[in-house]
Amino acid sequence: MNSAKAYLAQARWILQRIEDTQLGPLEEAAQLCATTIAQGGLVHLFGSGHSRMGVEEMFPRYGSFPGWHPIVELSLTYHNMVVGPNGQRQAIFLERVEGLGRTILRNFILEPPDAFMVFSNSGVNEVVVEVALEAKRRSLPVIVVVSDDHCRASRPRHSSGKRLIDIADVVLDNCTPAGDALVTIEGHPDLVGPGSTVGVALLVNSLKCLVAHKLTALGQPPLVLTSSYHIGSEASMARFDECFDDYRARMRRVYG
Repeated sequence: MNSAKAYLAQARWILQRIEDTQLGPLEEAAQLCATTIAQGGLVHLFGSGHSRMGVEEMFPRYGSFPGWHPIVELSLTYHNMVVGPNGQRQAIFLERVEGLGRTILRNFILEPPDAFMVFSNSGVNEVVVEVALEAKRRSLPVIVVVSDDHCRASRPRHSSGKRLIDIADVVLDNCTPAGDALVTIEGHPDLVGPGSTVGVALLVNSLKCLVAHKLTALGQPPLVLTSSYHIGSEASMARFDECFDDYRARMRRVYG
């Protein structure tokens, strides 16, 4: 089979598996998030490594709305240098340092009615586990987005002996097989083509749609960042200002 078609077939399999297995967890997660946002709170978002992409897929971008707080720590996610200053070796080292997660969250006031989402394909590195534990310590419900297959096959690294799936109130499975890469190339020993980004994008955008539906049903339709293609340039620019003003108002409490 053509290798590109093989990847697309695997991506369709991920989509189908999410539809078959994740509608219930998505409903649970959406209820938590809608309750938080309706009460003026924030759903805090954190991921290290390439899981940063899941965080930024939530907000801010077209079709998204305030209520999500992306926490992106550049020392853990700045990938374009690869080697040298800010290189991958440092990022990989740092995401396995206990104490860093707690230190990051000391910058924020986290309290109910807020909630927390943690993104990690493996669900076992020290920083993400520590962030989830700290969110629970502050009485926030925790949603995790992981590869359930990979997480269950992985040995816990944090000194607590816990993985993200052991801490979560809701687990969203990106439905990618353990190891992430999907495609066998004839004559090559290694699999290529990671699938977790596809699974995560499907999950978070499905979640956003569910949350928007629930907020609208509550009489609190969210302010959606909307393209000028749909509402014209002036209205789109005005909507961006409205959204960012709403976001800023929600963030005042978080920074004290």
